[in-house]
Amino acid sequence: METNGGILLIEIRLSIGYDEYEEGARMSDLIEKLASSPDGAKLSILTIGDWGQAYENSPDSFVETLIKHKDSFPNLKKIFIGDMGFEECEVSWINQTNLAPLLEAFPELQSLTIKGSQDLSLQPLVHGKLEELVIICGGLPKSVIEEITSARLPKLKKLELYLGVDNYGFDGGVEDILPLLNGDLFPNLKYLGLKDSEIQDEIAIAAADAPILDQLDTLDLSYGTLSDEGGQALLASERIKKLKHLNLSYHYMSDELLLRWKQSGLSVDVTDQQEADEEDWRYPFLTE
Repeated sequence: METNGGILLIEIRLSIGYDEYEEGARMSDLIEKLASSPDGAKLSILTIGDWGQAYENSPDSFVETLIKHKDSFPNLKKIFIGDMGFEECEVSWINQTNLAPLLEAFPELQSLTIKGSQDLSLQPLVHGKLEELVIICGGLPKSVIEEITSARLPKLKKLELYLGVDNYGFDGGVEDILPLLNGDLFPNLKYLGLKDSEIQDEIAIAAADAPILDQLDTLDLSYGTLSDEGGQALLASERIKKLKHLNLSYHYMSDELLLRWKQSGLSVDVTDQQEADEEDWRYPFLTE
């Protein structure tokens, strides 16, 4: 376990089940209890699972509590809001809120992971030390993408976005993704994930010769509807060859193209090949 100045740092996950919530348990109370315990000063990673009927309740109350007690968590470096499975709440039903105040409250934070995009906002998205931002959802609203492309995150090394489908919140297009590919936004970015998209071919074609590839170690276009159209554009790119790794897992590429990838000599993941249905529909990995 990580240490800081001789303090043994710990990871804690808080979650409230359906029955517990019905009996009066609240996430705010759990955070209050944690803040008043010796574990608060040792906390390095905080994971928030189901806060109780997340399909109806926003995280507002416990986010306010966490911010209120920010001084009780001096070593907090990583936060995950919404770590829950489909049996607790479908990803497309998870209510979120504006989580930017968390970033302001914790200036030493290095990683923020969010699951769910219903009513999600990150405004203003400004932080001097954040190195990792991950958003897992069935559909990422254009408004959130715009907040990210307007962000000031000078230390960001990893950006992982599940883009999803229009039925569950994605209301943008490839033109909204282009600012993330020009290489001007995040000078220290090494990993870019534009995943789980119903327009994965369009994104792949746009990314194939994007300036951002010159600084990345890893490009992750997994979990989407990538077919030979996008795969061939990537395979033909000279810039793609500069990457240390390309993740295309969960895809709809043909056997013939997979063979060409395997013969390319590149570090590329093309596992989990999918087949379109009888009407030639292709589906991303995570939607509802």
